[in-house]
Amino acid sequence: MLSDKSFPVIEATLPLVGSRIGDITPKFYARLFGAHPELLDGLFSRSNQRNGNQQQALAGSIAAFASHLVANPGTLPETVLSRIAHRHASLGITEPQYQVVYEHLFAAIAEDLAGVITPEIAEAWTEVYWLMADALIKLEKGLYAAQANDAMWTPWRVAAKRPAGTGSTTFVLEPADSTPVTAALPGQYVSVKVTLPDGLRQVRQYSLSGDAGTSRTFTTKIDDGGEVSPVLHRNVQVGDILEISNPYGEITLKEGDGPVVLASAGIGCTPSASILRSLAAAGSDRRVLVLHAESTLESWALRSQMTDDVERLDGAELQLWLERPAEGTPAREGFMSLHGVDLPADASLYLCGPLPFMKNIRNEAINAGIPATKIHYEVFGPDIWLAN
Repeated sequence: MLSDKSFPVIEATLPLVGSRIGDITPKFYARLFGAHPELLDGLFSRSNQRNGNQQQALAGSIAAFASHLVANPGTLPETVLSRIAHRHASLGITEPQYQVVYEHLFAAIAEDLAGVITPEIAEAWTEVYWLMADALIKLEKGLYAAQANDAMWTPWRVAAKRPAGTGSTTFVLEPADSTPVTAALPGQYVSVKVTLPDGLRQVRQYSLSGDAGTSRTFTTKIDDGGEVSPVLHRNVQVGDILEISNPYGEITLKEGDGPVVLASAGIGCTPSASILRSLAAAGSDRRVLVLHAESTLESWALRSQMTDDVERLDGAELQLWLERPAEGTPAREGFMSLHGVDLPADASLYLCGPLPFMKNIRNEAINAGIPATKIHYEVFGPDIWLAN
């Protein structure tokens, strides 16, 4: 809870700091990496620093947290904090690193707002930072404690590597040592660490696309302009060792017997496929509506797995959208829209795909009567949806 002393200061300065936070965060990262260049090796994404997404996401999370404290005194934005905590835990973020971030972030704030910042303003925003940091530290400690091991990274051997639609590849992993394995939940992801040709290690998150539990299978689409996926697709071979994190991610299948709608586009089908696989494996009698959008039928990375699982479930239905459908393909042409889709009453909607796709489908779902609290979405990379 924000103190009575800080509340009016934050309320008064939020418009100013909010308008400047997008300029403050680049200065923060420049200071941070100038003092700690090692953080780019195996922790921060170099490409997300170059394109500005990481700066935008950090700015958005701080502004959103402060706005929530002002608009909803006495509460915390639990959904936002949970998403950030899971991402942090998948990267192995530790409590001492919050002090490092604080030091350089507030130096950047002082530099950017040198003409207006006062000790009272600095003290109030320090309180905001540590309210957010302490909440995240608590959540992350709980996530770490729930794992079957205390290792941030464990070695897994590539047992199989197979094509999965145009430009996508599925990797099947097996443990390479005796570290106890945490059972993953349907819809969760792991972080995968690879060494780039220049020797720098980089990390990306990938949804587990196959069975949940103690198996590890993920599917990724190559990004020719990226740094990690080309290495995975072109360099990593069967028998190689990958370092991966324990499973994380709060967008998992909720218990219950209500209807489930899985809406995905492109490689965003991976968490949907995992959730669908778990329902099929359990012989669920829940009504399941699977909605998927692709450019072409051949591009659908997990087509066979998902269509087979839909057929295994008596209460499941698949609807497909293709930008370029082949003649005779049972699909709608163009981009996905919920207009004309018979959405089950009281459904829980799970979204994953490009950001514009998720924004559009979420808006259409809310307009169709699905409460925002029953719409769950997964963002990979910096959460610039939150920033906007």
